[in-house]
Amino acid sequence: MKTWLRELPKVELHLHIEGSLEPELMFALAARNHIELPYASIEEVKAAYDFSDLQSFLDLYYLGMRVLRTEQDFFDLAMAYFERAHEEGVVHVELSFDPQAHLGRGVELAIPFEGLRRAMREAEQRFGMSTALIMSFLRDRDASEAMTVLEKASPWYEVIDAVGLDSAEVGNPPAKFAAVFERARALGIPRVAHAGEEGPAAYISEALDVLDICRVDHGVACLQDEALVERLRNSQIPLTVCPLSNVRLKVVETMVDHPLPAMLEKGVKVTLNSDDPAYFGGGMLDNYVACFDAFGWDQRVFKQLAGNAIDVAFMSDARRRELVERLAEC
Repeated sequence: MKTWLRELPKVELHLHIEGSLEPELMFALAARNHIELPYASIEEVKAAYDFSDLQSFLDLYYLGMRVLRTEQDFFDLAMAYFERAHEEGVVHVELSFDPQAHLGRGVELAIPFEGLRRAMREAEQRFGMSTALIMSFLRDRDASEAMTVLEKASPWYEVIDAVGLDSAEVGNPPAKFAAVFERARALGIPRVAHAGEEGPAAYISEALDVLDICRVDHGVACLQDEALVERLRNSQIPLTVCPLSNVRLKVVETMVDHPLPAMLEKGVKVTLNSDDPAYFGGGMLDNYVACFDAFGWDQRVFKQLAGNAIDVAFMSDARRRELVERLAEC
């Protein structure tokens, strides 16, 4: 089954590229940029990956990204992920990045944009992999800062496939960013947002109503509200679920406790994703295998999940048709 799951054409919709920074690359970039890390070894970094909640992860996440300083750093980061993803049978990747976290360190917008875009072009040439770019805002920062970033990103509007909303959810409701997302809508940029990870189901409804999003990132709290579940089922608005992430951040205790089977049973359009694979125990293939181990799903269910992701990805119609055909043949 693992061999078949590797061959299955998988689409990654929820991937924070900064969260793909493996300890080995972290140390290499730190040395290249003369940055001192508070860890003596790769083993010490890995030992710090025992997270108690979302905030404990974010503390390490922001610490790690300090090593990203140049366009080449972002290129190397993305290419390292693309290579691993290609080996796991991933055919399309939508990578999010957090410009505010870099601007605050003096890394101007052009640096991540150009480094990531160069890697995306190379991934297409080397692996035949299609890609999309999501510029995310940090919800625990002031909304006016996000608006400033959105306006500063004007030279790259044509290459931004969507804007997103991430970071610490609790206490930072979607409505806080209503004006920012309205501005993105006026610019014709699609919108996605994290909601219902550690936050309540009400945040999912609010993100749909106030931010006018086309995809919910995470959304596992939806089962708290039957009316919301019915809305999600009827509208088929997709949820980009990250099962191993949910376990590592204590959203659920174990994989067998995960609400994914119930969400599928209720007809919610879910997809499988890795979130921050370097920190949460693996990439797309690991998440698919973990679901097989926990739930015993057959090939039909995994093809449905892969098909859901193809159906809602930011890609051309021609590429979508190509991947639908590949999936049917799998």
